[in-house]
Amino acid sequence: MAKIISVVAIAVLTAIDQIIKFFVERDLRPVREMSFIDGFIGWQYVRNTGAAFGSFSNNTLLLSIFTGVVILAGLAVLLMGKIKSKFCQVCAVLIISGGLGNLIDRVMLGYVIDYIEVQFMNFAVFNFADILVTCGSFMLIGYMIYDIIKEHKQSKAGDNNG
Repeated sequence: MAKIISVVAIAVLTAIDQIIKFFVERDLRPVREMSFIDGFIGWQYVRNTGAAFGSFSNNTLLLSIFTGVVILAGLAVLLMGKIKSKFCQVCAVLIISGGLGNLIDRVMLGYVIDYIEVQFMNFAVFNFADILVTCGSFMLIGYMIYDIIKEHKQSKAGDNNG
């Protein structure tokens, strides 16, 4: 059941990303930018041919292959039931969904549509898929750090008792 829920969640989150990008392309592209909360956050239409913060610009094929491999590996691990923790399954769903949303852009358009602009600091323009990948990754890293610390404490407690 968890596998079906994961696949449905990936499909829904990827669809949400693509629907948002459809409206951004249709409505924001012609005006290029709009304020949302003035001085805090706005909308800016950007065609990103690279990865995060514009790194690897104009390397769409390389980024597409890398992203595709990560998505396939993530799906395989998820669907084979290798991820036991529900929390880690959620992290994988978020990462896969975001990666898939941006991969669709790269394959279909040759670039990723970015549109969320943080105005109160110098930060890259990003999109919903980027948020999914970032949140899933940070949650997974946090979980792994917590798990390492927990195991270390248990190991020390075992050494003190024996």
